[in-house]
Amino acid sequence: MKMRVCTFAAIAAMLLVSAGLVRAQQQSADEKAVWKLEHDYWEYVKALDIEKYLSLWHPDFVGWPFSSAQPQRKDHITDWMKQYTEKGMRLKSYTLEPAASHATGNLVVTYYLLTYHWTDAQGQGEPQIFRVTHTWLRTPEGWKIIGGMSARIASPAGK
Repeated sequence: MKMRVCTFAAIAAMLLVSAGLVRAQQQSADEKAVWKLEHDYWEYVKALDIEKYLSLWHPDFVGWPFSSAQPQRKDHITDWMKQYTEKGMRLKSYTLEPAASHATGNLVVTYYLLTYHWTDAQGQGEPQIFRVTHTWLRTPEGWKIIGGMSARIASPAGK
């Protein structure tokens, strides 16, 4: 079972890289800047760099994370990470599959599939797949996430 998941992840990663290269050529400068920040976001999560992670969020953010029954504001934006870290888990790996993005005025909206793999101290954990949407607002301090939503989807193994 793990071999199938690993094989799927490797194939998906190769397809994502090639698909991303084609899409990157069609993106505006604002979209490219925001996609870089989406990758930075996940690097901050992986490093557990809460300060840099929080710097990406607008003070007026409201969004609906997968981990909450209700929309949340910025003061709860790390709650989902605590669900893992309080169990001694760390983000081992992640891949982003950009699905679409759109820039207009001072906004860029991103849509992507995220596969991430949190593991415990023994290296145990299963990859999970999510749909993610972020709305980024250009501010004097740079691009900030002002809205978003995420939802868990079934894994390739049907879990």
